[in-house]
Amino acid sequence: MKTTPPPAPAPALPSPAQYDAFHTARARTDIVARMYAAAMGADYPTEIGASSSCDWPLLGLATSRLSMRPGQLLVDAGCGTGGIGLWLARALALRLDGFDLSPVAVAQAAARRPHFLGSDTTRATFRVADLQNTALPTSAAHGVICIDALGRARDRDQAVTELARVLAPGGRLVMTRSLRRDATPTWVEQAEAAGLTVEHVDERRGEPTMWERLYRLWITHADELRRQLGDAPARSMLTEAEQMLPALPGRRAVLLTLQRPATAPDQARPADRMATPDRHGGRHTPDERTPQ
Repeated sequence: MKTTPPPAPAPALPSPAQYDAFHTARARTDIVARMYAAAMGADYPTEIGASSSCDWPLLGLATSRLSMRPGQLLVDAGCGTGGIGLWLARALALRLDGFDLSPVAVAQAAARRPHFLGSDTTRATFRVADLQNTALPTSAAHGVICIDALGRARDRDQAVTELARVLAPGGRLVMTRSLRRDATPTWVEQAEAAGLTVEHVDERRGEPTMWERLYRLWITHADELRRQLGDAPARSMLTEAEQMLPALPGRRAVLLTLQRPATAPDQARPADRMATPDRHGGRHTPDERTPQ
């Protein structure tokens, strides 16, 4: 009798120390930025310098979907070195609270505040925190942005619920998501379990192609990456490229906008919010892996 082989285990999530090593190495050289610029072309936002799929079209769309007013609080969840949140804070005259797993990235983000905000650096704070435990007060934020960070959460359901908790009524969570094209998304169920509604699902049709170009650049220039970044960061990038490239032809990427209803009562108790499980048990899975 034929038996179905068990699914391959999901790749291990990088540790904060691995992110620290990557950000430390990247600060020494512009090789990573040059490769992102080559992969994105004219869509690469040089000033932001994010290690993500963030391009000019995404920034413009996120600005529109957040629909925030000057002086409101934006949370940049998984902020990396802070460029995305700082750009939005400057463009929309917002206050900013950014957090990331990597202490090195957080320090680099804080150091970039004068470039974006001039002397008004108190408008932006950065700290070490987890997507599943932000330590932010309930209903504190008018908007949350989460770009290519959800895939590093140990439990995506719990992370979405935590980000929803910090939203004020009427506030929006704008986040990148991806899945296999033949998979049925569970975004509506996940949003409802967190007390949110799905407001927009914007397709990002060029995102898989961008990652393919970038990964092939990494592989082509593997020796240069090792020389300039060091063996461990380069090895992590090359392993990611080799694991992710085969899945890109079947990848669907979107920008998802979720809203906390403006007139809804306080969010349900945690047990109620988690009543609808994620199809993957909330765990990290290869189809939604977050690249570097």
